[in-house]
Amino acid sequence: MATYDPFRDLERLASGLFDARRGPRTMPMDLYRDGDTYVLTADMPGIDPGSVDVDVDGQLLTIRAERTLPEGEGVKWITREREAASFLRQLNLGQGIDTDRISANYANGVLSVTIPVSEKAKPRKIAVSTEAPAPVLEAHESDKKKVDAAS
Repeated sequence: MATYDPFRDLERLASGLFDARRGPRTMPMDLYRDGDTYVLTADMPGIDPGSVDVDVDGQLLTIRAERTLPEGEGVKWITREREAASFLRQLNLGQGIDTDRISANYANGVLSVTIPVSEKAKPRKIAVSTEAPAPVLEAHESDKKKVDAAS
């Protein structure tokens, strides 16, 4: 049983009135490169998987999601600290990404987006070719006679 704290109720009321974050919320995320792919993971607890939307428009990756809270008739809330909210995150992918092969998976409240590097952007070895062999200097008989005469 929790003890009654009137200041907690006052803080909750004040944050509800003066909260500037009424728009879409951001979600904490990590981004790392693993070989030839980038992996983005974002925490999205309590999100209905059907509300998760990942799309690419040119080089802009957009992640949207909605958290809705169940409403029930005759329900009397004791405390309600979780809010229904919209989540939004946009990332500029830059050049060198294969946007056609981006994939996403949502499991256990974590969204994972795999972003492959395009073949053009992968490092590669350049073969060095040689043309004809280097010219060989040859002495002619007439040059040899001149050298012998000079000695």
